[in-house]
Amino acid sequence: MVESNIKTPGVYINELDAFPNSVVPVATAVPAFIGYTPQAQYEGKSYTNIPQKVTSFAEFQSIYCLPDPAPPADPAKQYSPQYYLVAQKSKPTNQDYLMIDGAYYSLVPDPNTIYYLYNSVKMFYQNGGGDAYIVSVGGYGAPSGKPIDSGAQIVNPNVQLSDLTNGLALLKNEEEPTMYLCPEATLLPVDQNGTLMQEMLLQCTEMQTAISIFDIIGGRNPDPIMFMDDITTFRNNTGSQGLDYGTAYYPFVGTTIMQSQDVDYTNLFGGDVKQLEPLLNPADNPNQSAATIISMIENPGSNPLTVTQYNNSLLNASKTYSQIMKHVLNDVNIMPPSGSMAGVMATTDNEEGVWQAPANTSIVGVSSLPIRLSETQQAGLNVDAVSGKSVNAIRFFNGLGILVWGARTLDGNSQDWRYLSVRRTVTFLEQSCKQAAHPYVFQPNVKNTWEAVKAMIGSFLTSIWKEGGLQGATAADAFSVDCGLGSTMTSEDILNGFMKVTVKVAVVRPAEFIVITFQQEMATSS
Repeated sequence: MVESNIKTPGVYINELDAFPNSVVPVATAVPAFIGYTPQAQYEGKSYTNIPQKVTSFAEFQSIYCLPDPAPPADPAKQYSPQYYLVAQKSKPTNQDYLMIDGAYYSLVPDPNTIYYLYNSVKMFYQNGGGDAYIVSVGGYGAPSGKPIDSGAQIVNPNVQLSDLTNGLALLKNEEEPTMYLCPEATLLPVDQNGTLMQEMLLQCTEMQTAISIFDIIGGRNPDPIMFMDDITTFRNNTGSQGLDYGTAYYPFVGTTIMQSQDVDYTNLFGGDVKQLEPLLNPADNPNQSAATIISMIENPGSNPLTVTQYNNSLLNASKTYSQIMKHVLNDVNIMPPSGSMAGVMATTDNEEGVWQAPANTSIVGVSSLPIRLSETQQAGLNVDAVSGKSVNAIRFFNGLGILVWGARTLDGNSQDWRYLSVRRTVTFLEQSCKQAAHPYVFQPNVKNTWEAVKAMIGSFLTSIWKEGGLQGATAADAFSVDCGLGSTMTSEDILNGFMKVTVKVAVVRPAEFIVITFQQEMATSS
């Protein structure tokens, strides 16, 4: 209250701030999922190409999932990939197959029906995720009505590079997301996948608020001998910009995210049950029960059963059908790991802190791997002398199960930004201090303001040091904050309106290689 403004006799109260401004830590595990959803509307409003924050899977379902029909109808299918059984002349190699009446069949999908975002969001929340942004770039496209060639890489023509890059660009106006994910990026052709990854890294560099989590083409069905070719292709396509803002995980993971009730005969042959009959009711080994159920599905009559009821009847009537659906379920559950890793990072941040490496931990809902990497095989992923682009492995260990066994960014040859936890910690500190400094814009550029800013940032960094996020025996060893004329600014800086603050931090790094030295010594008398 300015005293010169007081004109009327009376008692006046001045309230003074007793405490300075403080730094509020920003969120560290807010992924932005970019991709295709079952739908994108809520209460008549379209959410296509609109970054929308959700706080739970239920909220995601309300906007991006199809509504369930009224009972007794089955719940709506949010994801319904199509599979075909293709007869083979000999035993297939390096792909999913099964034997029916002594003949080999490959189980191959219709590539136009394969999508990953819905189940990736599910895996994120199953692994402890919280807030997330969804950028739906459209709904599912039409199926092709035919399978891919056996052993071929899945490329979905309905997944368009332009859709994903446009969705990515929409996030330039959102500072809260700290991770960019495109689960369907591996469904692009290799060259387009490389373009998308480079765009993501470039935007991360510009924004300085988020990292990109990448999946690797070929990780779904890797060749046990030549899998390094896929890693080499990935490294060749990620460019050289913003590598410290990117991280990659290999291979894909076998999950339990979809259950037996989520797949049925409508996922086979485009829903044409006529093509099932020769497999379930062969002439040399007839199964009249299966034939009757198939006939009822084709000619439902006036009082038909639900799809679930027909499906359960087929499972009980035919072991062959049960075998087929088991293989379909296993294939549907092979997922890119990026969504799971976003959830792992969220849990690690909440329990330990962003400075804790999201490694040496299991992934909830992961039960198998398409390839079990050995230490020797991982060596080529973790360290690459030529490109320096490290790839984090997900490995199986006897007695421990499946663990995340890598904690590096793509900038594996950099001493500054080699580790993912270092990159994410520094981003966390930078953005927290940046947001806290906003109230001081346009304040007098004088010593009082400099000291207030130094005290505010110093108090924040002290609390981080006490939590274990910075290393040092004392706070002075862990960080320093400077701001003032003659130390960080010149007289010209002040005239030009610049207030410069220099912050130095000693960030903790993971103990990636633990070396224990043993040495024998002579026995001594007591």
